[in-house]
Amino acid sequence: MASTVSDEHNKEEYSFIYGDEAVSYEVLRKPIKQGKKRSITIKVQPNCDVTVSTPEDAELEDIHQAVMKRAKWIYDALKEFRGHLEYVQPKHYVSGEMQFYLGRRYVLKVVEDADALPAVKMTRGKLLVTLTRFNDDKTAMVKALVRNWYKVRAQRIFHERLSELLPQATWVDGIPSFRVLPMTKQWGSCSAKGNLMFNPHLIKAPKECIDYVILHELCHIAEHNHSEKFWRWLTSVMPNWKEVKARLDGMAELYLNE
Repeated sequence: MASTVSDEHNKEEYSFIYGDEAVSYEVLRKPIKQGKKRSITIKVQPNCDVTVSTPEDAELEDIHQAVMKRAKWIYDALKEFRGHLEYVQPKHYVSGEMQFYLGRRYVLKVVEDADALPAVKMTRGKLLVTLTRFNDDKTAMVKALVRNWYKVRAQRIFHERLSELLPQATWVDGIPSFRVLPMTKQWGSCSAKGNLMFNPHLIKAPKECIDYVILHELCHIAEHNHSEKFWRWLTSVMPNWKEVKARLDGMAELYLNE
């Protein structure tokens, strides 16, 4: 086992060898408040980033030893998360594919029923899509039905969460309007006039992640850029936003995949 270091742009990055693989990790040094326990914390994010939080004066040897003690755990966690990412493939909208809703996985099931109208509903861990008949447009029809189902659900859930969270955003006057519109690289946005826009794919994420995006955009009504003041606003209404953001970012490829 070995360790290497790269201090490019003041970013502390190290690596260790486990088996036949070099595993990289980033060290985040933080000041320790009086009375707080000095400890080294290791996290493996869903996007396969490994971060090590340490006291700002921690010795490199102590950091490396702490990492090596948990080397197998880190490797196993990376293996699990990589397994999740392997499933990110273009969808064909056929029975057996995986869909997400509010952080839970559902198996897509497509059925034909000549006596029924085209519809989508959740039932017993499945997302059931019913078509009147199968034809050459089957894939396109299933995709359109599923996409519309997500949009309708997103409108309702986002409205509910916005109403629930607004009392925390004391700087917001009235109820801001919002639209649900697909975006390729953003979960949400806020216009200069305070109008909000949310990505319908966000409905696939857990409610805590939805709340993070809504609160993030509400904070932009008070502060339009990502200034230090903005992050203070966000921390005041969601102290654990960094962990929630990492969770959402780690699953982004799966949620945005269609």
